[in-house]
Amino acid sequence: MTHTIVSDPLASERVTRMSTVLVIDDDPDIRGLVEFKLSCAGMNVFSESNGETGLACAEEFLPDLVLVDWMMPRLSGIEVCQRLRAGPQTAGILLILLTAKAQDADVECGLAAGANEYMVKPFSPRELVARVEALLEAACRTAIVDRPSQREQLETKRGSR
Repeated sequence: MTHTIVSDPLASERVTRMSTVLVIDDDPDIRGLVEFKLSCAGMNVFSESNGETGLACAEEFLPDLVLVDWMMPRLSGIEVCQRLRAGPQTAGILLILLTAKAQDADVECGLAAGANEYMVKPFSPRELVARVEALLEAACRTAIVDRPSQREQLETKRGSR
């Protein structure tokens, strides 16, 4: 079976503008700032203040992207990432860890837990929006469609004779 990569630059911009992002952070100032910046970029944004309610929200609404803090009450961002990756309905959700933990071992741990991106606080709001948009656009641009190759189709025809 071969894979065809479908690319539509206009579709990627439309998807970014219509994307749904869930922000999970226990700091109301960070949560508000991120919500505001992503909303201004045209995204539909909603938020939760702890990992437990954030995970439940992600499982119920299946956002395109979850931006999650590492250190939170009830359930850490690492646990949220791991549980989302383990769920059949949520495994494909894009994840960005936004945290004050800046050691190399922390970054490795966050990426190993399933995060697609890792950003350290304090952060540039402009960079955050750019990374979110880039991740959403890349996911849209690279839609992989499975289809049999011509050779596989010919072999199937020969085998059915």
